[in-house]
Amino acid sequence: MRSSVALLAVSSFGVAIGQKPLSETYKPAADKLISASLADTEGYANLTYLCDHIGKRISGSEPLLRAIAWSSDLMKKEGLENVTTQKVMVPKWVRGKESGAIVAPVTKPLHMLGLGMSVGTAPGGITAEVVVVSNFDELKKLGEAGVKGKIVVYNAPYEGYGRTVMYRVAGASEAAKLGAVAMLVRSITPLAMQTPHTGTLGYDEKVAKIPAAAISLEDAMMLARLATEGVPVKVHLDMEAHMEPDQEAANVFGDIVGSEKPEEIVALGGHIDSWDVGQGAQDDGSGIMATLEAVNLIKKSGLKPKRTIRIVFWVNEENGDRGGEAYEKALAGKTGTHVAAIEMDGGAEKPVGFGYGSPGRRRATPNAPQTGPELSEAEMHSLELLKDIGTLLKPVEADTIRPGGGGSDIEPLMMAGVPGLGELTTAAHYFDWHHTEADTLDKVDPVEFRKNIASLAVMTYVLADMPEKLAGHKGPGTED
Repeated sequence: MRSSVALLAVSSFGVAIGQKPLSETYKPAADKLISASLADTEGYANLTYLCDHIGKRISGSEPLLRAIAWSSDLMKKEGLENVTTQKVMVPKWVRGKESGAIVAPVTKPLHMLGLGMSVGTAPGGITAEVVVVSNFDELKKLGEAGVKGKIVVYNAPYEGYGRTVMYRVAGASEAAKLGAVAMLVRSITPLAMQTPHTGTLGYDEKVAKIPAAAISLEDAMMLARLATEGVPVKVHLDMEAHMEPDQEAANVFGDIVGSEKPEEIVALGGHIDSWDVGQGAQDDGSGIMATLEAVNLIKKSGLKPKRTIRIVFWVNEENGDRGGEAYEKALAGKTGTHVAAIEMDGGAEKPVGFGYGSPGRRRATPNAPQTGPELSEAEMHSLELLKDIGTLLKPVEADTIRPGGGGSDIEPLMMAGVPGLGELTTAAHYFDWHHTEADTLDKVDPVEFRKNIASLAVMTYVLADMPEKLAGHKGPGTED
């Protein structure tokens, strides 16, 4: 049974009657942290080094190991305590050489990127007729007779990342069930700039694994047009993609030890790995560097939170989530030591606030509302507390607090009952750059980046110092 939480009588501010609102108590500290964040240059300098001197850092790669070692040294340099590199075995997927081209009825190279964890083609590649569909229903109507031996092209219009990403994740196996020899998916983005977007796929282990790649919007739409002309459209696809044995990597974390309740922990961070294209600047270099600088500024400001603040760089979020799982597992049933977990994995565009999550239903994107279990009475009380804290963030216009939050890395903690929050941004262009060669440092605006630091610093400090704890509950299948 979920433990009950005794509720105090609350005012319209969501705080106990007779107590000052948290926003009043913590306004001096919040103003101090916001001022320091908006003047900060160190955080962006660290992000610059990560992007330009280490760069892309896919799980299993040498640059990821350099990023881990550098991050550990950086945390020690900043004076954090208990700096730890926690061993995690991660998958090693290798892209290899790859290419694609239309070979009939016209010839044209395709703008393509193999999907993460995809198998490769046989040496020499595959040449086959394509069949173009807009959704899974159209695929099923074609049946095996219309699909067997062909390359399925999903030309699904972008209807938001959460609604459209299923074609990237499940498209290969759905096509393979009907005998397809490969799959191409229109990149999951609203922006047509001949830029393919990679990302992981999920194979159904009961179905044959077929090569899978993303192509640009323009190429997908051209294939769709050609397919209406009544003559066979053929594509050649050549991919060396393959898996190698798991490699050793690590989560990296360090603490500001609490002054009164050091055993209680507020964890925050993002993921240190990225895809093997671009520099992993927005996804998620900005997240780990902004969260680290938020912790640094709390420390430098001389504030002494009652609880321990822990910065965590989780590993292998992009193609396995093993870092988040290993972190929770290492707690050995003592997840109750964590009173809150915050993740930043939606880029560093202008922050708008935080989502307060419920476990058991992963959000489709970092900034998307989360559907799932209704908030309990205790969680509704916590939401009111968070809204009160949110008013402290009005100077950086990040005062929106809503239900639905968290992130892939902290999902194991949330499933175990830890209250989770996801930092929210406008995400105005995030999916233009996401998982592409264009995810580079120049896409991170220094002014917006500093505002993210400010919102994280204030929220983290208040959660680590305030009298009450946020409410959480365990996910489905994990109840005591």
